[in-house]
Amino acid sequence: MAGLELSGKRVLTFVGDIYEDLELWYPKLRLIEAGAEVVVAGPEAGTVYAGKNGYPCQSDVSIAEMKAAEFDGLVVPGGFMPDKLRRDPAVLQLVRDFADSGKLVAAICHGGWIPISAKVYEGVRVTGSPGIKDDLINAGAIWEDSPVVIDRHFVSSRKPDDLPDFCRGMLQVLG
Repeated sequence: MAGLELSGKRVLTFVGDIYEDLELWYPKLRLIEAGAEVVVAGPEAGTVYAGKNGYPCQSDVSIAEMKAAEFDGLVVPGGFMPDKLRRDPAVLQLVRDFADSGKLVAAICHGGWIPISAKVYEGVRVTGSPGIKDDLINAGAIWEDSPVVIDRHFVSSRKPDDLPDFCRGMLQVLG
């Protein structure tokens, strides 16, 4: 069947309070549409988290139970959620495991804070919200102001308007 180019692929995405609604839901639904299984991981399994714009999302599993070896990629939405999640050592180790394994690490908007704190952006070409441009540069990333930047297995975008390009970038890396 056409459109199932990611059949058999598994992708993990983070959720937490005040996540950016579109930056979680648009990639999640696009990946499912392409045939991937998407698992939503939050600080607690089965918890409903409120998005920045009020849309709820229930976590399937807890972040602490996840292993990068069980997935083909990771999506990190923005919003205010990344600022809190990046303080969790389990989140940071998980991101390092994805990056070290050469698996997709996709971050949009303020989602880039998590790979910054995981220290995986040194020498990586990225973009993100202009609000974290200095943070990205200070972390050793090579900043570009583009709708999407793909550097090996890293995919990054700036804002919700970039979601079509962000998703095409993820599909390219996963495919």
